[in-house]
Amino acid sequence: MKIIITGSAGYIGGQTALLLKDQGHTVFGVDVQQPSTEIFNALTGFSHTDFTDHICFNMIDNVKPDAIIHCAGTSLVGPSIMNPEVYYYNNFAKTLILMNHLVNSKSTARIVFSSSAAVYGDPIMTPCQEEDPATPISPYGESKLMVEMMLASYSKAYNVDYVAFRYFNACGADPQGRHGQAPGATHIIARVLESIRDNKQFTLYGTDYPTTDGSCVRDYVHVDDIARAHMLAINPKVDTGVYNLGLSKGVSNLEIIQTAERITGKKLEVVIGEERAGDPAELTASAAKFESAVGEWRQHTLDEMIQHAWTWYNK
Repeated sequence: MKIIITGSAGYIGGQTALLLKDQGHTVFGVDVQQPSTEIFNALTGFSHTDFTDHICFNMIDNVKPDAIIHCAGTSLVGPSIMNPEVYYYNNFAKTLILMNHLVNSKSTARIVFSSSAAVYGDPIMTPCQEEDPATPISPYGESKLMVEMMLASYSKAYNVDYVAFRYFNACGADPQGRHGQAPGATHIIARVLESIRDNKQFTLYGTDYPTTDGSCVRDYVHVDDIARAHMLAINPKVDTGVYNLGLSKGVSNLEIIQTAERITGKKLEVVIGEERAGDPAELTASAAKFESAVGEWRQHTLDEMIQHAWTWYNK
């Protein structure tokens, strides 16, 4: 198939480009950032521009892709509270411009949208299921939910074909060591491994939550499995709609630290900090809906998530 990826130089978009190329698809990329050499070589064509620019629209019109995997946007919950304008504009308003071009040009491309678990906010109960209330507590989560709502209405009105994935904590790195997260990522696995590598103190926020060991419990998904989900979602047998992506298994922060110490063979100096406002005790996914559509799509364990990330950070 012919596929265009917005945000193709990024963490998730880049891994998706690599996997799709490995599987024989023809991949085109769009990003305001320059991709690495590995990513660039996986692309048949690349436009160094914003996904709402006429250059991107010309690419869409000329390529006539079977699918557009929309990974471009601005992430991070905390900064979105301080600067919401960027998030509503980059994530929602620009996606509206893109969708209007696709509708007006009569594109038949399936849209695969990078949403987020942030749409659930502070859930009443876990694991989260797609039919649970979406009550985001940050402009970032709200901007992602707004795109989901727009896609649903455009599907009804204009027959837009789409799949939206609510990712729970993306982590890991390319199993072949070609690609991974940029330095300074905020997820706990990245912070733990960088602290171990650099012999720095690590702050664990809160050990008095109502969980088995007192630390927060989260769900994780390997970035390569996200890329695989993108590839599988291109298939029309995956119904239009919203799907969770996660391990469907909670892992505590202390478990992350212990696993990282075991895999790296190094001890981490941990300091206990205060609980952070807005951090739910537990946030996990039910990915049963997507699994029922495609079968078992996850190929990587927590150990592999951490091992692949550790290899990347040392590279």
